[in-house]
Amino acid sequence: MQQGQLDAETIPLRLGTRRSPLAMAQSGMVAREVSRATGRPVELVEITTYGDTSREHLAQIGGTGVFVSALRDALLAGEIDFAVHSLKDLPTAAPEGLLLAAIPEREDVRDALVAREGLDLETLVEKCAGRPVRIGTGSPRRMAQLNAWARSRGQEIETVPIRGNVDTRIGYTHSGELDAVVLATAGLNRLGRSAEISQHLAPELMLPAPGQGALAIECRADAPELAAALGALDHLPTRAAVAAERALLAALEAGCSAPVAALARLEEHELRLEGVIGTTDGATLLMMSTTGPLPLDGTAEQTARALGHALAARLLDGGAAGLMGERV
Repeated sequence: MQQGQLDAETIPLRLGTRRSPLAMAQSGMVAREVSRATGRPVELVEITTYGDTSREHLAQIGGTGVFVSALRDALLAGEIDFAVHSLKDLPTAAPEGLLLAAIPEREDVRDALVAREGLDLETLVEKCAGRPVRIGTGSPRRMAQLNAWARSRGQEIETVPIRGNVDTRIGYTHSGELDAVVLATAGLNRLGRSAEISQHLAPELMLPAPGQGALAIECRADAPELAAALGALDHLPTRAAVAAERALLAALEAGCSAPVAALARLEEHELRLEGVIGTTDGATLLMMSTTGPLPLDGTAEQTARALGHALAARLLDGGAAGLMGERV
């Protein structure tokens, strides 16, 4: 082996990541996998995004892209070699000059309730008889489905907008300010905090955000060798599922300020896609699903996107445009 090759193999790859504990945990997991796949060391480069510094609620600052743009700028500037994102934070439009090199196998897609005394949702509502249960979440999607669940039982929930990292959010339940908070199960698992989950909220109760539980590994389009190496981490069934979910989101022209949920699940050789759009007060919830064949080959992603577009068209025909609030 020549000295130049040896030097190249020992130079660390620079992985750009947000500074939050969850982002660091996720990026650390990916760094270890990339190092195994490439034989090269990987160092984390911490980058602060606008979404990390703003104290406004996500619906107010637009949501989509606020945790991503600074990482993408660093990639395009050559300050980092690749970046790791929570896939649900990625805008649906493909950025010029960048490539989604890998989507690793998805974690648990479900939302999780973290409640005082470890109570589940039913018991929490019963114990708070006489007053609304106060549940914290920064997600209009979660607000819509929680309120719809309560309305279906003739009960009332007060959804409280919150921001902050996992410690901050769970802290609201410890202080008594809130009865519970809703977080992504995947994030709690990756932080080693699954024991704090009071209840996993099944998709039948609360459909997740498009791309929830999945990570995205992005690099520059002019780095084909790195893209090919990162591709070793790609999981085709996950890529196809999130392609369907994100295609639905894109066709609806909806962002994080819209209460839109979607989940695609591979069942044998078919992909089942469910979509939900509602008003945040839970008064109206539009739910539809569709199923189509999915060959797990080079056409999988394109086929999945077509399924997402088809379901979006049906949702729009059913009145979805009037339920999404702000359009982006």
